[in-house]
Amino acid sequence: METLHTSPVRLSGNAVVELKRLISLENSAEVRLRIGVRGGGCSGMTYILEFGNKEKDDLEFEIDGIFCLMNKAHEIYLDGMQIDWEPGLNSRGFVFINPNASSTCGCGSSFGV
Repeated sequence: METLHTSPVRLSGNAVVELKRLISLENSAEVRLRIGVRGGGCSGMTYILEFGNKEKDDLEFEIDGIFCLMNKAHEIYLDGMQIDWEPGLNSRGFVFINPNASSTCGCGSSFGV
């Protein structure tokens, strides 16, 4: 895969380790991580973090060996965001630290701009 864009987001070391673990469970060598947003959630927008295929309007970039996709229109909401992984028992999961969010909800997966 040719990297066509510099990464608009950062992954913490913990997030890289967890994502590589999840990628190793997939049955395809062509796994791509989709990072984005969609309308909804208690604060207006919800983060997307899932495996997917390249679509027409996607940016392609690589972070520490993880091939990523993002719809070009989502970059305005996510530029400069860091994704972390919390390994604890009570708050286990991905954490989104978004400097563009004007508000967030208690669950941490929804935000407003």
